[in-house]
Amino acid sequence: MNWTLALPELVLSVCGLAILVFGVIPKKDTSLACTMAVIAAFVGTGVLILSQQKGTAFGGQYVADDFSAFMKLLALAAAAFSLLLALDWNEKEKLNRFEFPILVLFSTVGMMVMISANDLMSLYLGLELLSLPLYVLAAFDRDNPRSAEAGLKYFILGSLASGMMLYGSSLVYGFAGTTNFDRLADALSAEAGVTAGVIVGIVFVIAALAFKLAAVPFHMWTPDVYEGAPTTVTAFFASAPKVATVALLVRVLTDPFGEVVSQWQQIVVLTAILSMLLGAFAAIGQKNVKRLMAYSSIGHVGFILMGLAVGGEAGLRGVVVYLAIYIAMNIGAFAVLVAMRRNGRAVEAVDDLAGLGRTDPAMALAMAIFMFSMAGIPPLAGFFAKIYVLLPAIEQGFWTMAVIGVLSSVVSAYYYLRIVKVMYFDAPVAGFDVRPAGVSVVLAGTGLFTLFFFLFPAMLLDAARHAVAAIIG
Repeated sequence: MNWTLALPELVLSVCGLAILVFGVIPKKDTSLACTMAVIAAFVGTGVLILSQQKGTAFGGQYVADDFSAFMKLLALAAAAFSLLLALDWNEKEKLNRFEFPILVLFSTVGMMVMISANDLMSLYLGLELLSLPLYVLAAFDRDNPRSAEAGLKYFILGSLASGMMLYGSSLVYGFAGTTNFDRLADALSAEAGVTAGVIVGIVFVIAALAFKLAAVPFHMWTPDVYEGAPTTVTAFFASAPKVATVALLVRVLTDPFGEVVSQWQQIVVLTAILSMLLGAFAAIGQKNVKRLMAYSSIGHVGFILMGLAVGGEAGLRGVVVYLAIYIAMNIGAFAVLVAMRRNGRAVEAVDDLAGLGRTDPAMALAMAIFMFSMAGIPPLAGFFAKIYVLLPAIEQGFWTMAVIGVLSSVVSAYYYLRIVKVMYFDAPVAGFDVRPAGVSVVLAGTGLFTLFFFLFPAMLLDAARHAVAAIIG
C-alpha cells in the first residue's frame, strides 16, 4: 500500500489538527494567526502536490495523476483566496473565531479526497468530509436568522443528497459486484454487466453530485444559502466545492461509467440545458447581488456540464479551462461584494453599487471586467471559456445544446451589463468604506488574469490538456 501518495491530504489534516490545538489555547484572539497558518498550510500542500508521484494507493481507492493534481491546486487556490477575503470581513462582522479557517481547511481536505477518489466508498468519504464543515460555515453567523436558516436548509437538502449517493452506490455495488472504479469499468464493458439496476444506481449518483454542483433541478438550495450565509462563506461555496464536484463527475462518468455513456449522456445534456436557461432567466429580476450570483453560478454550471456531455479530449479540456476561468471571475466578483461596506455595515443590493465608477474607479473597473467576462464578451477570459465548450459541442453535433448556450449567454448579458450600467451611469450614493488589503490583492490578481488571459492562454491550455490526458489516456 503506497500511502505516501496521499501525503498532501495527510499533511494538511495534521496541520489542521495542530492549528486546532493552537486555537483552543486561551489567548486574546487567535483567529488571525490561525487563518494565516491555514493559508500557509495550503501553500505547503500545493508544493507537495507538485512533487507528488503518480499511482494508486489504499487498495485502489485513491488515485494520484495529473488530473487530480491540477484540480487540487485549483481547489487550494480558491480556498486560500476565500480566506484572504475573510480576514477583514470576519473581524468587522464579529465572526473572527479561530474555528472558521479550520472548518475551511477540513472541507478542503474533503475536496482533495473527492478529487482523488477511485472508489465509491472513498468518494462518499470525501463528499461527507467536504459537506459537514460547509453546513457549519453556512450558519456561522449564528445570531443572524438568515444565516441560521441557510445552514438548516443546506443541511437538510445536503443530507438528502448524501442519502441518494449511498442508495445509488449500493445499487451499483449490488448489480455490478464492486465499488472500485477500475473494476466497475471492466464489469460494465461486458454485455451482461449493464443492467437496469446499475443504470438506476448511476442516475442516483449523478443526482447527488448534481446537488453539490447546484445544477437544475437540484438547485433549490442555492439562492437562499448564498444570500443567507456570510458573504465570505458564499465566496467559498461558489468556488472551491465546485472544483471537487466537477472533478469527481468527470472521473466517475468517463472512467467507471464511460462504457454506458449512452445511458447517462442524455441526463447530463438535459441538466445542462435546464441549468443554462434557469440561470439566464431567473437572475433577471434579482435585486440582491448575492442571489444574482447564485443564479449566475447555476448558468455557468450548465456550460460546464455541456463540455462534460460532449466528452472526449476537446470537451473535457473545455470543462477544465472553463472551471479555472470561472473560479477566477467568481472569486473576483465576490471580492467586490466583500468590499461593499458603508459606514461599517455590509450592503449587498445592486442599487448600492450606484455611481461606483466615480466613488471608487478601481473597484468599478474590476467589477466591470468580471461582469463583461461572465457575459462572454471578448477578449476577456470568459469569452474563451465559453468558446472552449461551445466548439466541441458544435463539432460533435450537439446543436440544440450549443444554440441554447449562446442564447442564454445573450439573455444573461442583460443582468451583467445592468450592474455595469448602475456603477457608471446611475447617480452616486455614499462611497464605500476603505477597501481591506486582502480584498485588493484578490481583486488585482483575479482582475489581471481575467483581463490578460488572451495574451497568455497556452499555460492553462497545456495544463488542462495534460490533466485530461490522465483521465482518457
